[in-house]
Amino acid sequence: MSTLIALVLGFATVPAETIDRIRLDRIDVAVETAIKADKCPGAVVVVIHDDVVVFRKAYGHRATTSEKVAMTADTVFDMASLTKPVATATSIHILIEKGKLKLSDKVATHWPAFAANGKEAITVEQCLLHVTGLTADNAIADYKGTRAEMLANVANLKLEVPVGTRFRYSDVGFIVLGELVERVGGVSLDEFAAKNVFTPLKMTDTTFKPAETAKVRIAPTSSRAGKPIIGDVHDPRAFALGGVAGHAGLFSSADDLTRYCRMVLRGGELDGTRVLAALSVKSFTEPHAVPGGKRSLGWDVDTSFSSLRGDGFTKGEGFGHTGFTGTSLWIDPPSKTAIIILTSRLHPNEKGNVTELRKQIGTIVASAILKR
Repeated sequence: MSTLIALVLGFATVPAETIDRIRLDRIDVAVETAIKADKCPGAVVVVIHDDVVVFRKAYGHRATTSEKVAMTADTVFDMASLTKPVATATSIHILIEKGKLKLSDKVATHWPAFAANGKEAITVEQCLLHVTGLTADNAIADYKGTRAEMLANVANLKLEVPVGTRFRYSDVGFIVLGELVERVGGVSLDEFAAKNVFTPLKMTDTTFKPAETAKVRIAPTSSRAGKPIIGDVHDPRAFALGGVAGHAGLFSSADDLTRYCRMVLRGGELDGTRVLAALSVKSFTEPHAVPGGKRSLGWDVDTSFSSLRGDGFTKGEGFGHTGFTGTSLWIDPPSKTAIIILTSRLHPNEKGNVTELRKQIGTIVASAILKR
């Protein structure tokens, strides 16, 4: 990576003395093998160690239909479920800092209609931990009419099991949290996150509902109504909700996520700007026991969703998240390391799969760390 690029992006170029950069080059083989096997058309991989970007590389193609377009390191991707921690859970913790919300608050306190059908006891914390007893995804038929009508259908859902008795990763729970951000924060989730997270961190590529002029750098996902999806959220429920939802809808780039990860690893501050208090970062990321594993208040820690950690990082000490479109990040605070892997695995035929690639890269990075 050139010094000029690094200066523009705002991160250090001093070589990290505690990581084996030759081992990191093994990432090349892992990604190129996945591309040749049609697991994804291309990828962008960034590794941060000790507050230094030690690896940043683009592979393959951003688009492959009609005209092939090379992948670039500044490609913007549909983040899918990375929306949950980066936009929604971060915003929830900012509202907690502002004294407008508590983890113990019952959702129905701020959204009375949500109490319907036995949900009056569900708390903010339970939504963050995916232990609400709600379904993973309610019927797509519930997402017709106005946004208010769609959210009324969410508020009227029934529990599948008693609250707190089961961990089930739930888009619905984060749709609820996105609505809470608006009700408590006074503005929509996209506005709140932009003002309180993305703008302070200078995450200039990160937004819901990208502008038409920005689509030239956006990786397509699949298709909708016979047309390629470029710059519109792939998730059908988020799309029906107008592109802004607590579970999906965010677009971002590897360089922007680099700034976000550095902020988290630095205890909530970056370049003199504090986004989260250090105690909030601790609350946001420390593990909590859930049935069958561990989650934090917005992140996966050690459950069936943790394969992206790979082999080498200690279970229960790091945290991360994946996105359905092929995005992921893993943060390991003990080694001051973060791994960002962005692909558009759904392009062009929805048959890609990067589960094994994430694990391979996680294992490679862990093996390259010389001192912890």
